[in-house]
Amino acid sequence: MWKTVSKPIDPEPLPRCNTRVHVDHPTAGLVFQTNLAFFLSKLYNPLSPLVILCIGTDRSTGDSLGPLVGSKLQGLDPQLKIYGTLDDPVHAVNLQEKIDQILCCHNNPFILAIDACLGRTESIGFISIKEGPLQPGTGVNKNLPEVGHLQVIGIVNVGGFMEYMVLQNTRLSLVMKMANIISQGIIHEIQKFRTIEPSLAEAAPINETLYL
Repeated sequence: MWKTVSKPIDPEPLPRCNTRVHVDHPTAGLVFQTNLAFFLSKLYNPLSPLVILCIGTDRSTGDSLGPLVGSKLQGLDPQLKIYGTLDDPVHAVNLQEKIDQILCCHNNPFILAIDACLGRTESIGFISIKEGPLQPGTGVNKNLPEVGHLQVIGIVNVGGFMEYMVLQNTRLSLVMKMANIISQGIIHEIQKFRTIEPSLAEAAPINETLYL
């Protein structure tokens, strides 16, 4: 389904880990920016168009992370190739349509996918960056197409039971904190790739998370 992506700058595979930071960490913004810069430097070829796909809906507090990030990015830099905002969200109903549109409009795009997810209680509030496609909908038992070459996910609440009610009762404050950190980090790192400071990156083993 996907066009072949340009080869990464560094062909060596990345470690099987996800790099994450909690929103309440005193330097959460800097840590996220550093983590994002690391992955982009390894995976993204600047010759390919960078498309930012923000998945979610403004009809659910917990699932509004993607559209919030998309709208913030659009306001910060209107020239970015963004799909998924509060005014024009990308969700379960139109996801495949938007994927087809991206592949039609952009030649060999590198897709950065952003979404909220449900996870373990101790993981709530973490923002994670992982290599590979995002699997939206698994948190609410929906079978949706995989998308993206790099994914950013925010764990907004606990998963495993009454997911729709959990999403509706997610605190907007948490989602807004995540959206601010993610959008500001993306703006900084796509404008210039800075020298990576590995000590700033908090690597954690992969945990099972449920995407929305």
